[in-house]
Parts: sequence; structure tokens; C-alpha cells
Amino acid sequence: MSDAQPPFLSRLSDTGIGMAMYAPIAVTKLLPYRWRIPFMGWLAAHVVAPIAGYDKRVRENLAHVLPDLPGPEVRRLMRAVPDNAGRNMAELYSTADFIARTRPSRVYGPGLEAIRAAQAEGRPIIFVTGHFGSFNAARIAMIEQGFDMGVFYRRMHNRWFNKRYTVAMGALSQPMFEQGRRGMMQMVKHLRGGGVLAILTDLNAHDGVPLDFFGKPALSPLATAELALKFDAPLVPTWGIRKSNGLDFEILVEEPVPPTDPVTMTQEVNDRLEAQVRERMDQWFWIHRRWKDGTGPLAERGAQQLAERKGD
Repeated sequence: MSDAQPPFLSRLSDTGIGMAMYAPIAVTKLLPYRWRIPFMGWLAAHVVAPIAGYDKRVRENLAHVLPDLPGPEVRRLMRAVPDNAGRNMAELYSTADFIARTRPSRVYGPGLEAIRAAQAEGRPIIFVTGHFGSFNAARIAMIEQGFDMGVFYRRMHNRWFNKRYTVAMGALSQPMFEQGRRGMMQMVKHLRGGGVLAILTDLNAHDGVPLDFFGKPALSPLATAELALKFDAPLVPTWGIRKSNGLDFEILVEEPVPPTDPVTMTQEVNDRLEAQVRERMDQWFWIHRRWKDGTGPLAERGAQQLAERKGD
């Protein structure tokens, strides 16, 4: 007899879990925006994180890469990191209010001249960022600056929640390209036509190579740098930095990463993200299993790929 769950039960289970994930968001939407965002942050930090074990994961990641971090700072980050994550989620599902609040954000940095020059020449542009501050705030602010960008995203495991997540993401900007063969083909066509693209590059990449991040090997995707080189697109690290009031942002556009080779460029992206995180530790998503496969079969395969590239 098979132990496999019948498809309809699987769907019911998926729906139930998705609804439970969405419930805190639905509750907070009853509040005015200026209260909704901090309340969702508090809820994520003091209720969701302890139940889901996210606070523990923050502590474990910090112990892995920053073992000398003082205990009080670790405990602060165990609350502050989920707080920022909760605010991000509430903002995503508050489309109109979030856009109105974020559109006038200050946009600054040494990369502005380069991206405006590329735009004038009709060249594609790749904004590379991470789960830091609010990458969605950066999207909105750069659209306001005249850069209508497509977004490359990874599907969420829960199908029920993913449907609502993709609708909310799509309401901020279009087109969207889902990770996978079809999405990659669409994205390539978009870049070939001189399109603008935003990619988050700080997730654990099973097809990546082990590069340094906070002094430890982390599987890092080379595809973003490869696309930049292939289409002569400036690769521009851009950060949506949350301001001290917790509701507003400023957008830092760094100088493009020099076009050398995919490994060197990807390592520089890691280094630039690390520099931002060290300045604002509570704004990065320390809940990620970023170093999950830093060692083991996947890392060995990535290391072999890395060695082969260097051998070439």
C-alpha cells in the first residue's frame, strides 16, 4: 500500500498552511498603514519568529559567521531581523499605500550617472540586490526614476500563498520572470531588447559556486554576472535602505561592478552586500539558510566548477 497522500488532501493541506501564513497579513490590513507596518513587524518578531524558529535560525547564522558578536547584540537581532521581514511582507500586500509612500524616496549614489547613460544608449541594465532593507522599495523608487524594470523571482513552495505573492509582486512592476527554463528564456529576450532587470542574488544557489560571504563559503549564482557580460549591461548593486522611522526609505545606487569575469564580479557583489549588512545588521534577512550548502556534495560540485573556470 502506498503512503503517498491523495492529491486532494495535498491541496487541502497546502491551502490550510497557506491561509495560516496569510492570516497575520489579513489581520493587519484592517489597520491604517502607519500602524499596520510596525504592528506586522512586532507580530513577526514576537509571535511568528518564536513559533517558526526564525529567531533560532538568526542566532545560528550569526554564530556561524560572527561567533564573537556580543550576546546582547545577538538577542537584539533575533527580534529586529524578523521585525524587518514582517514589515516587508505587510508593505508588499499594501500595494497602493506602499507605492505612494515610497515613490518620493531619495535616490542617490555614484551609479546614477552610469545607469542614465546606459538608458540613453538603449542598453539593458541589471540591478542586483539582496534581501536587505526593502528590495521592493528600491523597485518602486527606480521605476519613479524612469527605469521600468522586470523582476526575476523564485516561486514559493506553498502554492496557495504563491498565487497571492505573485499577484502582489506583479502589482508593483511588470514583467516578472519565474526561475526556471521558461522564465530564463523570457528574461533573455527582455534584456536583448534593452530591458531593465532586477535580480536578488543572496539566496543559497544549488547551481552556484562557493564564494566568500562573511568569511564563509556560500553557494553563489554566476548567472547574473554572465548575463551582464553577455548583453553588455551594467551590473549595478542597488539597496533599499530602511530609515530609522521604519516606514520610509532611501535608495543607494552604487557604481557598476567592473566587467571582468563571472566569478570576480559575483564575489564583488557578495562583498558589497556584506559591507551594507555590516553597517545595518538588522536589515538583512538572517533567517535565510545562506550557508546551508557551503560544505558537502553541492559545494564540492560548485568548487569543481569553480576550479574548471579558473583553469580555463
